[in-house]
Amino acid sequence: MNPEEIIIAYESGERELQPLLEKMGWKSWLGVAELGLVMKSDIVDFLADKLSPAETEVLELVKKRLKGEVDLDSIEEALVVARSPETRDLSLEGRLRMERGLVHFENGDIEDARDDLTWAETRLKSVSKASRDHDISLLNKAAFHLSIDEPMMALHVHGEISRNAGHANETIAISRIQAARIHLAFGHMFDAARCAFNAHAHAIIAKQIELAVESGAIFVEISSGFLSDEVEKFADQIMDAKPLSAGETAPVLQVHPDDVNGVLEWCIENTVEGYSGVERPDLRALVMLAKRLDRSELFSDLLKSPNDVEDAMLAALCASISEGEQADLWTARVTEIMTIQGV
Repeated sequence: MNPEEIIIAYESGERELQPLLEKMGWKSWLGVAELGLVMKSDIVDFLADKLSPAETEVLELVKKRLKGEVDLDSIEEALVVARSPETRDLSLEGRLRMERGLVHFENGDIEDARDDLTWAETRLKSVSKASRDHDISLLNKAAFHLSIDEPMMALHVHGEISRNAGHANETIAISRIQAARIHLAFGHMFDAARCAFNAHAHAIIAKQIELAVESGAIFVEISSGFLSDEVEKFADQIMDAKPLSAGETAPVLQVHPDDVNGVLEWCIENTVEGYSGVERPDLRALVMLAKRLDRSELFSDLLKSPNDVEDAMLAALCASISEGEQADLWTARVTEIMTIQGV
């Protein structure tokens, strides 16, 4: 059960929603109302009297943010409500300090942003650890450090999002794919592959298919140069993995071909259906990986369908892994697409 399913149930006529919220493990309707705003659902009005004064203020801020109108004054007004003895909400005060930190960052006030984002994460960790807002605060804090060229600090924050501490699977997946990119930039190949592999697994559990395909492709890309038939399954290799202490030697990355091929096949089976679309970076990446692993047969149906492809770069890739008459057809398709697009 997730907030979107509750909204779908409401749109289908269901009005006894409390059991659905309880099934999801949430106590507040705020998160559902926020998603309702994004989905432009009438559930927002239906839930209005179920929100506390502080939650109502936060929802108003979300409305302003969606319109691009949020500012420091509106956040300060909401903070007054969250701090007032009659309507105090410690968790939402943390959420609002996070919002203020984001606005400070957007305004270029880096130190004010740092103070608010740190304060918010500390508060949320103390009153609602691993909650939705705490997860968001951790991801925002990591993104902040990365944006001001503090990648090791960003890695430290991602390390606080433990896979065994109750954080949402989607949060873990987002965190690990970002950590994988940072490790890759530093040349930490084993840790990069480990994080990408975990991101892929948690994204599947969270039913975030696009994220699972993206992280899976990163894992395959990293691991394709480190294949060995002599090693155990990668899931077993990383089961007890943890950050290295000073002086420890990083593990050497070696991945069994079955792991790499299994992830690649899953990604191909679960990427967006069909071959149309003028921009198909998902298919381009997967075709390149299949070519690298000498698994072009995984795209046998695509290679027979040049007229379905609208992405010139994808068509060029298909031409590069085709032979004879089929290669000629793809080359002609590249020219046709570029002519249509006026390139």
